[in-house]
Amino acid sequence: MRVLVIGSGAREHALCVALQSDPAVTALACAPGNAGTRAIAEAAPLDVADPVAVAALASTWGADLVVIGPEVPLVAGAADAVREAGIACFGPSAQAAQIEGSKSFAKHVMTAAGVPTARAWPVGGPAELETALDEAAALVPGAPYVVKDDGLAAGKGVVVTTDRDAALAHGRAVLDAGGAVLVEEYLDGPEVSLFAVTDGTTVLPLVPAQDHKRRDDGDGGPNTGGMGAYAPLPWAPAGLVDEVLATVLQPTVDEMARRGEPFSGLLYAGLALTSRGVRVVEFNARFGDPETQVVLPLLETPLGGLLHAAATGTLADHPPLRWRDGAAVTVVVAAQGYPERPRTGDPVTGADGAGVLHAGTAADADGTVRSAGGRVLSVIGTGDDLAAARQAAYERVAAVRLAGAHWRTDIALAAVEGRISVAR
Repeated sequence: MRVLVIGSGAREHALCVALQSDPAVTALACAPGNAGTRAIAEAAPLDVADPVAVAALASTWGADLVVIGPEVPLVAGAADAVREAGIACFGPSAQAAQIEGSKSFAKHVMTAAGVPTARAWPVGGPAELETALDEAAALVPGAPYVVKDDGLAAGKGVVVTTDRDAALAHGRAVLDAGGAVLVEEYLDGPEVSLFAVTDGTTVLPLVPAQDHKRRDDGDGGPNTGGMGAYAPLPWAPAGLVDEVLATVLQPTVDEMARRGEPFSGLLYAGLALTSRGVRVVEFNARFGDPETQVVLPLLETPLGGLLHAAATGTLADHPPLRWRDGAAVTVVVAAQGYPERPRTGDPVTGADGAGVLHAGTAADADGTVRSAGGRVLSVIGTGDDLAAARQAAYERVAAVRLAGAHWRTDIALAAVEGRISVAR
């Protein structure tokens, strides 16, 4: 099987590492890729936002399976174009990808499917924004305001704040730029990321993980695309995955099929384990970054066969998933100025070590690796438990050199110290 991965981040590097170890994968390419993926997969220049270009590359390279990593090509219709070219594709159609491309659309789907989620107020103008904030404050007195960009925002379009002026400012900035806004009820409790592979009918959940969105230790600073993650979750309630499969994942996939917009690919449920039970924070239409970097190292089942089964509608015939014992932790090494104004072009050393995945990197003609994005590396540690995996990850981070780099020092620490609890 010849597999083409679309994208250029650490998620795609993680996908390539996992696919490379599948005996059924005889050729592997990643487009456009980065300095890390080029060591294990063929590279090709590509505008991932151009569905025609994605399908053309898949055809000329002779792909048997295309795996689309980022959300932008999915929302643009790349999966549709690849399938129209007669090639199996892991990733939802443009219509189905609206479950991530429009938070309002996702809310409509959840309402129809009976999926538990936060109450939301769609906002189309400044006056509606004021009213929505008032109603949210009245619903949960004293809780932070939650203001979201309705469209794609690379994981950074959410403001959670007790400062009403800051909430208004974010909402108005989105509206002034021509976007739409969603004000949501605040959800208490720890958050969980749960991926599910689906062919539009059968749904196979993976192991839960937890992402760290804030830039600074102690969950301080601005939201980012993710500063680290870990799996599994020792504090997760027994039966959580089965509960989410029954109340969130399967009903959502069934509702999308009922609408004539079947969802095939990776359905990512961002969850809050609140005092009132599980609630969906958001859906994504693809593997999450950085959670993919800790989920895939624990997956013993060959990835290529799994994704091909989902892409070809044969997931019901796939053997049960097998998982390795132990835990995984990833720490994101970010460029100076991330997430507001990341500096690029600085040389990176220590990026070729074990467990180091490239996110925003590029290589000079002489092989020098340089930073080319805000999140530069995703450094993974594995071990018998979270404490061992965490230690391994930070030992590897210490070997990396990048001027002005920063990273959180507390990824998975609260879980290791037993400081996360769930009120059920």
